[in-house]
Amino acid sequence: MLLCSGFASGQGISAGIAADGDGAIRADVPPADGDGERSVTADSVTEAAVMTADSVAMGAADSIAPADSAAVDSTAEKKALLDAEVQYKSNDSIVFFGNGIGYLYGSGEVKYLQAKPIELTGEYIRFNMDSSTVQAWGGVDSVGDPLGDPVFKDGNDQYGSKYMSYNFKTKRGYIKGGVTEQGEGYILADQTKKMEDDMLFLKGGKYTTCNDHEHPHFYLQLTKAKMKPRSYIAAGPAYMVLADVPLPLAVPFGFFPITDSYSSGIIMPTFGDEMQRGFFIKNGGYYFAINDYVDLELLGELYTKGTWALSLSSKYTWRYHFSGSISAYYREDVTGEKGLPNYSKAKNFKLSWQHRQDPKASQYSTFSASVDFATSGYNTSNINNYYNPAEQSKNITSSSVNYTQRFPESPWSISLNANLQQRTQDSTISLTLPSLTVSMSRVYPFKRKNAVGKERFYEKIALSYTMSMSNSITEKENKILHSNFLKDWRNGVKHSIPISASFNLFKYISITPSFNYNERWYFNKVERDWDVARQEEVCDTSYGFYRVYDFSASVSASTKLYGFYTPIRKLFGNRIDRIRHVLTPTVSYSYNPDFGSAPFHFYDTYTRTVIDKNNAEKVTYEDVTYSPYSGGLYGVPGRGTSSSLTFSLKNNVEMKVRDREDTTLFNKRSLIDDLTLSWGYNFAADSMNWNMINASLRIKVTKQFSLNLSGQFDPYMYTINDSGNPVRCNELRWNHGKAPRFLGTGTSFSYTFNNDTFKRKDKKTDEQGDEAEEDVAITDPLDPNASAEAAAADSKKDTETEKDLEGYDKLDIPWSFSINYSVNWRASSRKEDFDYKAMAYK
Repeated sequence: MLLCSGFASGQGISAGIAADGDGAIRADVPPADGDGERSVTADSVTEAAVMTADSVAMGAADSIAPADSAAVDSTAEKKALLDAEVQYKSNDSIVFFGNGIGYLYGSGEVKYLQAKPIELTGEYIRFNMDSSTVQAWGGVDSVGDPLGDPVFKDGNDQYGSKYMSYNFKTKRGYIKGGVTEQGEGYILADQTKKMEDDMLFLKGGKYTTCNDHEHPHFYLQLTKAKMKPRSYIAAGPAYMVLADVPLPLAVPFGFFPITDSYSSGIIMPTFGDEMQRGFFIKNGGYYFAINDYVDLELLGELYTKGTWALSLSSKYTWRYHFSGSISAYYREDVTGEKGLPNYSKAKNFKLSWQHRQDPKASQYSTFSASVDFATSGYNTSNINNYYNPAEQSKNITSSSVNYTQRFPESPWSISLNANLQQRTQDSTISLTLPSLTVSMSRVYPFKRKNAVGKERFYEKIALSYTMSMSNSITEKENKILHSNFLKDWRNGVKHSIPISASFNLFKYISITPSFNYNERWYFNKVERDWDVARQEEVCDTSYGFYRVYDFSASVSASTKLYGFYTPIRKLFGNRIDRIRHVLTPTVSYSYNPDFGSAPFHFYDTYTRTVIDKNNAEKVTYEDVTYSPYSGGLYGVPGRGTSSSLTFSLKNNVEMKVRDREDTTLFNKRSLIDDLTLSWGYNFAADSMNWNMINASLRIKVTKQFSLNLSGQFDPYMYTINDSGNPVRCNELRWNHGKAPRFLGTGTSFSYTFNNDTFKRKDKKTDEQGDEAEEDVAITDPLDPNASAEAAAADSKKDTETEKDLEGYDKLDIPWSFSINYSVNWRASSRKEDFDYKAMAYK
């Protein structure tokens, strides 16, 4: 019997197939559901449609029903052809009763609902109940494009194809034009056999990372292969193909692990061509999954004209300790044709290392590294940088390695650094290896451990210590390994010991004496002289151990003077409560000797004798003073004695203003944030002992806007030297009834916007943005009553989160934006602007 049921396009049909006890296949087609979908069920007494059959062969059942239905044991167990339910659906279907064959047309889908589900979709599907076999084909649409090519899903594995046949019972299959994704690539095959253990045997296989499965641009041709999905591929002879052209890159056999988990495996390369180097295969190699903490990647490049490269990279991590990566590259670049002018061959390498220590690893030691070193031709010759202008034009690269160690309950710490700066433009390298710093933070060596009574004056003496050692060189990269440590490297050691203390004199005057000692150790010095015969300076370098030191001492005294002014109420009203003026005078004295004279002799002198080329009898003599240690890493002490006394006056003016809305609240407003005037006198100078007079002013107009002014004044007159040029002389301007000459000014403005700038002002915030105070006076340190009054008042702060119109907390992200503008002006010092009558500049 033939039952043919056809449905309009777009309707769906779903069915379950089962064999009756007599071996006949029955399909009951119910009327269409409300949504237009029909279903075919095998038996009205079972919900899940299952393909089953009894032990009697299909088609051999007796057409005469048993006389006694009770004689048939309906509960007898039937041996099933399939172990699970099979469901199918399509737009149209034809079922041939008697031979157990059915056809699905239009978006066919068959599901075998076993423990590991199997699903097959295709435009046309044919299933055979007798053999438990299902077949699928693709079709074409109205314009001839492929439509509904079969897709087979076996658990997590998916295979596309042109034709597919699968046996649900034996779990074997046959595929034509198969496509499956494995790892980071695709496996294509002309013919594929699938075994019951999921093993695949391929004929005419291809492995590619190209997304164009019909015509891949490049692939590895596998003549025959065996594949276990998500595990490995074992292949016979294989060769590379680029743009349908076989390349002379072949292997007799290969084994390629494939896995989605963290494991070792082959990294498939990419292919292409480059005008100067030829066809290439690159970025292929092997990945070593060493363990959970470290891995290793080995990649290679090969070009048909001779260029080749190798790269080795590794990433490592140890949770809560450190993480980083290290990589090394080596390239041998061959460009052009051998024997032609454009032919070149160069060897380049690059080393990169990044190391980061987790902050939780240690609170006393830190280690970090950032290394980026390459030969000068690496970036320009690397084809990977051809389309990266930043790398191509990169001129300076820097590398550093840093280690710091702090000792618990100790003032000592050690810092060890190595730095390298490379200029690829001229292949110059500046290397510092190592740079060591040993430091001791401030300690009080005379402080008693178990103090009894008042603190003694000597217990306030504090000192610290810093030792710096460095070894550096600047040289071409091809010469640095052949450099001489003593002659070519600059090295030295510096010790710094600052000592200071702070005392109070008469309770209100703060005295701060200090002493600084610096010592430098050098291992060579350069003595200079004049060669009269050759008319040039000659140098003689001596090697040994040389100490160069300097010291200075200073003492300063400062205090604070407070002045208060209550405005006249009739003129200013009651809003301004009080104005406070704080004056901070400071007097400092510093001294350091002349380290160029005896007994130090850190400077030397030679006579430069210059003979006129046109007149041999005309000879000029010039004394040249120099330091043999001027080329030292940490410099040399200064020349000349300094004995200076400096004065400074710092002013601050504020006023307390009553709040407009709440008269019990007061706001502090700054009138002059800082007004400083400073000058000095050098007792050791032979003339013009007074220093320049400096003045600075800072005004805070509002919380966002501030104004800064600075100026410099010269207290000395001018005279005319023998050459007719104006020069400063040892005559003070105020002795001639003139004020100091204004030399120049610097003016700067700054305005800052932030997330509070455009908010509606709080009633407790004044125009300058200062917080309001509740009946708090500007405190006077000499008036304990005022201090008590200030301590008794607290500012009112709103701790509740601000809400929006919907009742939610407002999103408040802090931000700020500053605008700065500065102008500098200097008085003219040109000869044309000098007034010879007034002996002053115009």
